[in-house]
Amino acid sequence: METFAVQPRDTAWHTLLYAAHHAFRRDLDRLAAAAAAGKGQASHVRAGWENLKEQIRLHQELEDGWLWPRVERAVRGHRAERAVLEELRSDHARLAPLIARVDAAMGDTGAGDAGAGGDLRAAVRELSEALERHLRHEEASALPLARSVLAEAEWVALAAEARGRCEAGTPLFVPWVVDGIGPVERSRFLTALPKPLRELNRVTWEPRYRKRRLWSI
Repeated sequence: METFAVQPRDTAWHTLLYAAHHAFRRDLDRLAAAAAAGKGQASHVRAGWENLKEQIRLHQELEDGWLWPRVERAVRGHRAERAVLEELRSDHARLAPLIARVDAAMGDTGAGDAGAGGDLRAAVRELSEALERHLRHEEASALPLARSVLAEAEWVALAAEARGRCEAGTPLFVPWVVDGIGPVERSRFLTALPKPLRELNRVTWEPRYRKRRLWSI
């Protein structure tokens, strides 16, 4: 997380969180397309799904472990604001069994191609709908709330806490975010990074990421 620690809160954390949201949606669209084509069991699709699960886990850990507790302390005594955070926790809890259902459908090799494919399509659709509701809620209510109640020092402290936990994942997170996004969004995201990390991404991280061929069928 050194990547984001030196940036102002409204460019760094806004960029980080919203970029992850875009990537979640993109990868679920890819999984849905693979399932529709009957390719949900392809090795690169499975690898893409494993990476997506890990990115969702880290994202939720960052929010539930560090971001939302700070917001909750800042809005103590404000019932409406606390209700927003409670709903986010409920959202995260609802996602876990839906992710497990996709896992089960992707591992179902004994039901026949049609049965397994139908199960996977339904599981992906249900997960996508639930995740989209959650992301819209977060973008419309929770993140604006966080920006309004947390001072600059709180964002700096949050970055410091998250750095050690997330730094090892940065070489994968950065190229994963920019995979297939438009040039304007790509430039906005990469510009939020210090120049040395942009160079690392260009020279090492993206070439390594592309070799994995995640989601190719």
